[in-house]
Amino acid sequence: MRFSVCAAALAVAATLSSAAAANPPVEAFGDLPLLSSPQLAPDGKHFAAIEQLEGRPTVVIYPVNAPEARPVIVPSPKAIITGAFWINSDRLLVTVKANLKEAGERLETWSRAFVMNADGSNVQMLLKGSGSLGLNYDGNAVLSEDATNPNLIYVELWVWAEAYNEFHLDLYRVDVGNGDREIIARGTHDTGQWLMDGKGHVVARIDETHRPLVDHLMVADGDNWREVAHFDASAGGEASVLGMSEDGQSLIVQRNLTGHDALYPLNIATGKYGDALYSNPSYDAATPIYDDQSGRIVGVVYTADKTEFRYFDPAREALQLGLEQAFPGQSVAAASYDTTRNIVIAETNDPKKGINYYYLDRTTHRADPIASAYPKLQETDLGEMKSFSYKARDGRDIPAYLTLPPGRQPKNLPLVVFPHGGPQSRDVRGFDWWAQFMANRGYAVFQPNYRGSSGYGSAFREAGYHQWGLKMQDDITDGVHKLIADGTVDAKRICIVGASYGGYAALAGAAFTPDLYRCAVSVAGVTDLRRMLATDLENADSSSAAVSYWNSRLGNRYDDETQLDAVSPALHADKIKIPVLLMHGTGDTTVRIAQSEEMQDALERAGNKPVFIQFDGDDHNLEFGPTRNRMLSEIEKFLKANIGN
Repeated sequence: MRFSVCAAALAVAATLSSAAAANPPVEAFGDLPLLSSPQLAPDGKHFAAIEQLEGRPTVVIYPVNAPEARPVIVPSPKAIITGAFWINSDRLLVTVKANLKEAGERLETWSRAFVMNADGSNVQMLLKGSGSLGLNYDGNAVLSEDATNPNLIYVELWVWAEAYNEFHLDLYRVDVGNGDREIIARGTHDTGQWLMDGKGHVVARIDETHRPLVDHLMVADGDNWREVAHFDASAGGEASVLGMSEDGQSLIVQRNLTGHDALYPLNIATGKYGDALYSNPSYDAATPIYDDQSGRIVGVVYTADKTEFRYFDPAREALQLGLEQAFPGQSVAAASYDTTRNIVIAETNDPKKGINYYYLDRTTHRADPIASAYPKLQETDLGEMKSFSYKARDGRDIPAYLTLPPGRQPKNLPLVVFPHGGPQSRDVRGFDWWAQFMANRGYAVFQPNYRGSSGYGSAFREAGYHQWGLKMQDDITDGVHKLIADGTVDAKRICIVGASYGGYAALAGAAFTPDLYRCAVSVAGVTDLRRMLATDLENADSSSAAVSYWNSRLGNRYDDETQLDAVSPALHADKIKIPVLLMHGTGDTTVRIAQSEEMQDALERAGNKPVFIQFDGDDHNLEFGPTRNRMLSEIEKFLKANIGN
């Protein structure tokens, strides 16, 4: 090992070589990852990672090549740590969030950022003392660093403009050494985004106008601004600006010209597009890859069967291809590197091998394991994840995954139907602690990427619009019937389990296909669509992007009242005849706990007796280890009682 490590990490090698337990404890799956999001300092002398401490995420800073030095532990007992990255070789930025009620208002998620030295000293909160900070839910968004001065960062902040009686999005320069700040650019009423070049210069801003929704790309021209492009900003709009190209000449714009999202350079000087930097005839370009130091876009992530990484620069692409050769068949990427790119932390992901991290020294061609994210699990504990597709009733091809119980053949198995959340998301071939737990306990786990899922192009995504509980639900149902017809699963032992939209789908399956399932589990699921929209859009302008998004995906809560009610499980609880398990975090601000409370009340009025478990203080993402372990334990008991094991 090239750096000092905590005792838990040192135990990894012994854990990996020990004999696999026939039935690992719940904690082997439900504990937070031993290590995640490792970040090397630019000079390579430290790396930071998020680890777990007493069931909560914490930041640990390790000195590299200093085995006598102790790691620095940065706990956060009153907030939830969400990330950490190096501003420069001496200063680490840590982001946190907390779910709070301010002045008697409803529960909201507040985020903040702190900077500290590598030894944990000189801790300062970004923009502390700013009167406007308290008005911002999001106070940790670092827009850009500055390659010319590693002590400077740039942060956006909504500021109340008293003279205009409105908010403006202003841009601050912050010195991470002493916390000093100053405004360097003031937005207008319409400004919603700033774009910088990574060297301390404002390049552009995006102003959004309503009725119709249009994004105007404004380029800095001395003290003036000129529009070089504009885009439809309504749901399904034509483009979004992601950042700056590595050469500094263009902005990178995500556009859909051929049915799939692709990345194009937009020349700042001329306002003209170049040829696509990346496009794929089958899959969307999902997210850009930003350089650790410059913040400029150097590559793209997309998902075919597994997550793939592609770079525009030949040197970076060569590194990526080398990693793929070293870890064949796995999803692998450089999670972080130093300024020379000779020292790399690589992350691998595989359904059977789990998530693992390696320290690569490219000068010596040596790779040392750092840690496994789930060190208590071994390959024999994990099920094989198979990809397949099937035809929906209208002929559409639906991609899906089936994870088999370890050591079992795909014949007459009890089945857990496990639709993903979002719904504009997707499942991928990779390690899934929740799905693998259920497979380990003896169940086949079916994960369909129903229409409306992301990554497969605009036609597939848009086929899910206004189809909650309808064709999206039919896709799930048709996949189950396919597995029954193939003899893979036992038709009398099927349960549907999901979280968020997946929780909605579980309850919709129970209500609208009551003879297909023997039980249903909803974790933080949506149950009343009109009530959800009323809550989420309570203070939104009717012409805003948020309203446009939901109107296109789900429907207008006023004009589409009949359809929304027709597919809301809480309004059809009388149709549900099977046992139901509801679970929800009290700190959830994405799907509020009132959704599960309404479902419980509706089921009880209908004569059903659901089990309802609340997780005090946890939120939509189940941030705490004890929450995840409790959830898995309850699901294990519930499945065993209703479909055996």
